[in-house]
Amino acid sequence: MLDLHYWSDQPMEPFFHSHMFYEVYYFHGGKCNYLIGDQIYELAPGDLIIMYGMTLHCAKTDPTVEYIRSIIHFEPTMLQPYLELPHARNVLQPFQQLNNYRLRLRGEDKAEVERILARMNEYQKRGDTIGENRLRLAFVDLLYYILDLCEQPLLHRNRQEYSSEKEATVQRIISVLEERYTEDINMEQLEEQLHLSKSYLSKLFKEVTGVTIFHFIYRRRINEAKILFLMQPELTVTEVCFRLGFKHLAHFSRLFKQYAGMTPEQFRKREPIL
Repeated sequence: MLDLHYWSDQPMEPFFHSHMFYEVYYFHGGKCNYLIGDQIYELAPGDLIIMYGMTLHCAKTDPTVEYIRSIIHFEPTMLQPYLELPHARNVLQPFQQLNNYRLRLRGEDKAEVERILARMNEYQKRGDTIGENRLRLAFVDLLYYILDLCEQPLLHRNRQEYSSEKEATVQRIISVLEERYTEDINMEQLEEQLHLSKSYLSKLFKEVTGVTIFHFIYRRRINEAKILFLMQPELTVTEVCFRLGFKHLAHFSRLFKQYAGMTPEQFRKREPIL
């Protein structure tokens, strides 16, 4: 499966989601804070993000600014024929080793990626077999370009930078939540650990991410529940519920259906996505 989308529209409400396939996200323009796992990025045009399956992510955008991005979803198995060619390189390596990673493209790097994305968009619009094959070849070219960029020493493990104290503070909050999301955590505990008032914590987190702290915690728990059901199918719904910090099975089931669109039991019984 290879699916390319180019969107230019007004921003939507922040929506946490995850999926089994890999993703390449390219930011063309707008104003956006992007939350991926336990990292938050303030994006600038030319930022490219690679994502490695099942990672919870969400875009918080400015409703007054047009939000423009290209998103590619793909199954890694579709690349197998290209990985078996003579002298082929493992173009999935950045996804496998860096997991979720931002590249800040500027100058010719930015222009080249945008040229490849434009070609892919044109090939996809053709709707015939030649267009489909050229789309796949252009995508492989994009992945080789990403691999080349990730091998550059200065980009391989760049330090997270924040444009403001607000983003840095929210990153601290997210790091704490990632460590403690399965615990019976409350705002008083966060206030004590982070040395910030709970009212300020709540307001700042919502301002930067677009969601409340407890929405983040519950969505993180449900995402982890989906991973556990997929990776450890022998676990019961009750075991997963209490392992992730829920006190009541009914509460867990209600939230799971709200976020996943089906009950935990239905999710466990569905056919796995290969």
